[in-house]
Amino acid sequence: MTDAPYTPPKVWIWDKENGGKFASINRPVAGATHDKELPVGRHPLQLYSLATPNGQKVTILLEELLAAGHKDAEYDAWLIKIGDGDQFGSGFVAVNPNSKIPALLDRSASPPIRVFESGAILLYLAEKFGAFLPTTPAGRAECLSWLFWQMGSAPYLGGGFGHFYAYAPEKYEYPINRFAMEVKRQMDVLDRRLAETEYLAGADYSIADIAVWPWYGGLAKGLLYGDSASFLDVESYKNVQRWTKAIGDRPAVKRGRIVNRVTGDPASQLHERHDASDFDTSTQDKIAAKTA
Repeated sequence: MTDAPYTPPKVWIWDKENGGKFASINRPVAGATHDKELPVGRHPLQLYSLATPNGQKVTILLEELLAAGHKDAEYDAWLIKIGDGDQFGSGFVAVNPNSKIPALLDRSASPPIRVFESGAILLYLAEKFGAFLPTTPAGRAECLSWLFWQMGSAPYLGGGFGHFYAYAPEKYEYPINRFAMEVKRQMDVLDRRLAETEYLAGADYSIADIAVWPWYGGLAKGLLYGDSASFLDVESYKNVQRWTKAIGDRPAVKRGRIVNRVTGDPASQLHERHDASDFDTSTQDKIAAKTA
């Protein structure tokens, strides 16, 4: 199939009826659409998020920090339902003017410190707690290079390949092929790096791995975009598969993945997280029943 010819108009006009699955929440302007204050829990770290790959990055790091003994990393994770437009509430926009999850408010400072963009949140927390970030100049540079690689590359996977392959109202050969080629190139970049070293920044697990894993590990595990794993032949990236499994087996990663999750098996959903005991099965069942 070839794309039908398209001549761009002289002035682009927003047509929300032609935007595919997310047309109801995508718009070409910023700012709040309604007044809604954000809830506040008892911990200094307040996270407002959803368990997309970007949201999982932060909850995984927070669970890793707690597992490593950083008690001050206790947090409240509040659910932001982006399909319902929660990200356009006035309280959320005050924390993240870009209206994207995740958003973090650190109330241990006065006034509270807002942090938005998932990579910025990872770096902020790693520096705050002195963990999962190499301390040598060379190690830090390698870690941050891979962190920023992820921030720049993932839009090709999600907004590019994922959109045109899974979410666009019609499938066209050119954009799917264009973004599939780029995603496979990115997987090859990772596979070659992981042939050299155990983790992305070197011998030690870091925020670089935590940033990349929900996206490219998710793809390697067949968790993203339907049958895209077979379409992209992800099994051929053996080093990525090894790395994906090693990280996925970490208990903190397993916990972090389910926080603010609202899809899939109800047993793997924890809509809100306010204490370690929330991971008890009985608590999850209560949350699922309350929000059903």
